[in-house]
Amino acid sequence: MRYLALDVGDRRIGLAVGDDAHGLSRPLPTLVRRSVVKDLAEIERIAREESVDALVIGLPLTLAGDEGHQAERVRRFATASEKLGLPVRLYDERHTSTEAELRGARDLDAGAATILLEDFLAQRAR
Repeated sequence: MRYLALDVGDRRIGLAVGDDAHGLSRPLPTLVRRSVVKDLAEIERIAREESVDALVIGLPLTLAGDEGHQAERVRRFATASEKLGLPVRLYDERHTSTEAELRGARDLDAGAATILLEDFLAQRAR
């Protein structure tokens, strides 16, 4: 199965693509947010171009594992994403931005999405 990971922020959406077969992911250019409708149209185009089967959307939990205001916003975006006709999976994205920075990612948003997807794929492989 092939996945498109989204690290959804207020201004940008980091993107990465990967699959179960290899357990690896690669970053894609970060999407600058415009509106939910335009963002979803671009995500749909990318998903089609990359032949993805499902979306993995990072859920920003607090360090204690609770959901705050940003998690609610991401859940609303995930619900809107269901209109694309692809399965949507929410996945804990804690520490992905920090890890991307530690790894020296040029684009922190895409780096965070890459780490999110690598972690998701590793979890599925277990």
